[in-house]
Amino acid sequence: MPCAAVRRPMRALGRRGAFLTLKGTIAALYGYSQLVAPLDAQSGPTLLLRWLPLDVWAWAWITAGVCALVCAWLPQPRDWPGFVAVWAVTAPWALGYLAAWWPLGDHPRGWAPALIFGAFGAVCLVAIGWDEPPRARSEPPREH
Repeated sequence: MPCAAVRRPMRALGRRGAFLTLKGTIAALYGYSQLVAPLDAQSGPTLLLRWLPLDVWAWAWITAGVCALVCAWLPQPRDWPGFVAVWAVTAPWALGYLAAWWPLGDHPRGWAPALIFGAFGAVCLVAIGWDEPPRARSEPPREH
């Protein structure tokens, strides 16, 4: 059993908050990685890079991640912007890779990152509809 210092914040976060914390951390770190070690133009989403430079996309990922991390601490249903932010930044990447694979034919394996980014974002649309389970009572019920 984790110590009280870990249990308390986890209880405050709940399952939705823990989910948003993970998604937000991954999104922010992905954005950061694009700033410090950018994608090679040949392997990246060339269609997206025609619209905006990679550093703008990187900051969009970081912003979505930070939004999710902040929203993780909000109670349901006020946490919804975090789910939408992660989905909103992944959707263009999924579509960009999909278009690079077909119909453009620029990226022969573009279907794989399209599925990965699509699933990473789509799971947020599923999780946004989940209710936080009721908290278990910390003490047994009293008998009369």
